[in-house]
Parts: sequence; structure tokens; C-alpha cells
Amino acid sequence: MSDFFKGHGLGNDYVAVEMEGLGIELTPLAVRLICDRHTGVGSDGVLARVPSDSADFGLRIFNPDGSEAEKSGNGLRIFAAYLLEGGHVAPHARFTVQTPGGTVRMQILSQSADGVLSVEAEMGTATFRSADVGLGGPDRETDNEPLELESGDVVHVNTVSIGNPHCVIFQDELDVETLRRRAPQISTHPQFARGVNVQFAVPVEPDGVDAWVWERGAGETRASGSSACAIAAAAVRRGMVSERQVQVRMPGGALHVHVRDDWSLVLRGPVESVYRGTFSRGMRRRLEMLG
Repeated sequence: MSDFFKGHGLGNDYVAVEMEGLGIELTPLAVRLICDRHTGVGSDGVLARVPSDSADFGLRIFNPDGSEAEKSGNGLRIFAAYLLEGGHVAPHARFTVQTPGGTVRMQILSQSADGVLSVEAEMGTATFRSADVGLGGPDRETDNEPLELESGDVVHVNTVSIGNPHCVIFQDELDVETLRRRAPQISTHPQFARGVNVQFAVPVEPDGVDAWVWERGAGETRASGSSACAIAAAAVRRGMVSERQVQVRMPGGALHVHVRDDWSLVLRGPVESVYRGTFSRGMRRRLEMLG
């Protein structure tokens, strides 16, 4: 029996495990070792299936630094692939997953001949209140609000929560070197009490946005499902796109987000199984010692 499953969505990869029976406590240090690309399995996070009393499945999501995330669009879709491969769900059947950021309704829409799944997830309802992302000051809806960084740079932020916190910044272009300098300052800015996921976005079509993502607890990311949802919601709200079916293109590829009239969000995109594996005796011993 394998210990773990590995999959990816547009290059954003996760290791999935069954918490019950794993025999390893997923402490921050243990998670960091699993995610380490030189001495561990290597991934952008760990997905742990846990029991749920309100949904078909429960899920805890760990960032590669060992912290926990409330919700992850790519992580949820990879979790769906893990459930399908384990025989826990059937193609086309609907099921629910309880996360710390809310319960998500999901469906595996299709599977290609080479095993690529198309998975849909109802990611919850977007809110734009500052309090929902832990931004300091009076509770308000942010709308291109200026935020001064430690470097003295000023960015204009749009906060979005879909059960986890996001900060969307619209740009005229994506200068990656500038973004790499600014993103960590925003993600750990003292005005954000819990830290924040950061997205820089350039609207390019009535239904299309190019984007670059920096995730809290993970850093620069090739793609992010919850970030795509936040970007699409912010772009629709500010009139940066004219359609509510939005394609968000990131370095790893494109995800599709339907922004409904009530601001609920439906995410659709590809996911692939990579492999199943077993921790070696030495690796398991190291993980147990970190528990």
C-alpha cells in the first residue's frame, strides 16, 4: 500500500496522504521535509484527507513552510484526482469536501486518453471586505486602495476573500523582477494580520486576464486556483473585464472561473496524477522523529 499520491495542476504540485493510518504526525517540520525538493518528495504542499461530519470528505491543506491554508483551488482539484484514483469517487459524480475555508462542491467532468482530468469546484462566494482578509483599519470594501511597502513603493490593492485572503493588484504589464521584489513585502505586510496571497494581474481581453502569483507560505507559484478566482472576481467588480466567464492565464497555464451574479465562483481546470509512492524506512524514521 502506498503512503502518498502526487499530482499537479498546471505545475502547482501537491502530495496527498490519508491522515488516518499514516502513522506520522504532520508537524510543520515534517511537512517541510516532505515538500523539500532535494531531501523529500518535493511539492508545493501537502493534502491530508481527514474525517468530516458535514461533507463527503475532509481536507487539511499544508503549505510547504508547514503552515496551514484555509483553501486551495489547485489543491482541491488534485485531491479529486487522488480520490478518483483511490476509488473513493466516480467520474461525473458530485461530492463535497470540507476545508477550513468552507465546504466545496466538486465534480470530475472528464478524463482524456492520457489521463488528464478536467475538474470543477464551487469555491464559495467572494467578499471584498477588508476585515475578511485581516486588513487593518475600519472594515470597508477596498477599491484600488494605496498600500505603502517597506521599500517605499506604493501599490494599489483590491482585497478578496473566498475563505482565504487575497490581494489583487492590477498592472499595465507584468515585470517579474519588480513583482518578485514587491510580492513578499505585500504578503507579510503588517497591515495584513494573517498574511495574504498576492496576485498581479493585467486584463488583456473582455474575458481574459494575465497574472502572476505569490502564495502565502509558498512564494512564487506557477498557478493557483483560489488566486485565479480572486483575480476574476476583482476584475469583474472593477469592470476590468466585461464577461463573467473569465480565463486567468498564469505561467503554468490557464484556469477558467465563472463569476456568478451573486459573486459565487466556479473554478474549472486540468489536473494530472504523477505517481504514488512509499516512504523509505529511513525517510519514515526521519518524519517520525520530527513528529
